[in-house]
Amino acid sequence: MRPLEKDFRQGLAALALVLDDAQVARLLDYLELIQKWTKVYNLTAVRDPSEMLTHHLLDSLAVIAPLRTQLDALRAVLPTQEEGVAVAAPHAGLRLLDVGSGAGLPGVVIAICCPELSVDCVDTVAKKAAFIRQVAATLRLSNLHGLHARVEGLTEKYDVISSRAFASLSDFTRWSAGALAGRGIWLAMKGKYPAEEVAALPVDVTVFHVEQLTVPGLAAERCIVWMRKP
Repeated sequence: MRPLEKDFRQGLAALALVLDDAQVARLLDYLELIQKWTKVYNLTAVRDPSEMLTHHLLDSLAVIAPLRTQLDALRAVLPTQEEGVAVAAPHAGLRLLDVGSGAGLPGVVIAICCPELSVDCVDTVAKKAAFIRQVAATLRLSNLHGLHARVEGLTEKYDVISSRAFASLSDFTRWSAGALAGRGIWLAMKGKYPAEEVAALPVDVTVFHVEQLTVPGLAAERCIVWMRKP
């Protein structure tokens, strides 16, 4: 068994998240890539592998089940490719943009766990976008792309726009509003419920759900603030 694999699988069980062996291997490979690149490029302030497992990997994995629920809701309003024919991959054709992705958290984790979802990770720092491209190539993730750009300049549309410790809710939604599809939603990962940030949101952004998260091995508050245009 690989280093940290036992703890990782225990964390997955605590999250009630079922992944196949290939996905588990890719996630552990990804963690090793973060460790390797951080020694040179300072991708993350967390250096201890055990802390990376908890603070980065399991923290990001806590959003997968809630995200799948929201993707199901989005897919429900889309027509099937042919009348009366079920779509084999339920989230195929849906696109997610991870803003200020840094080392790819949670974007890379989402791409591994939801292979039918197209995931773009955007960052203004060139070395971080390059890292995402390296991860995509090394782990053979054809659904993952690294973009070196400012989110305000993106012209393509996304069904979900995510962020993790990126900016205030107001700035996050304002800067990325142009990239959000008409029926799209925002996924903002936060610590404790950000009451002041929610109160400061503009009238054209609505919070439709706040989801409390429990991260195995992490004694800290976590939540997702889900938003959309009214």
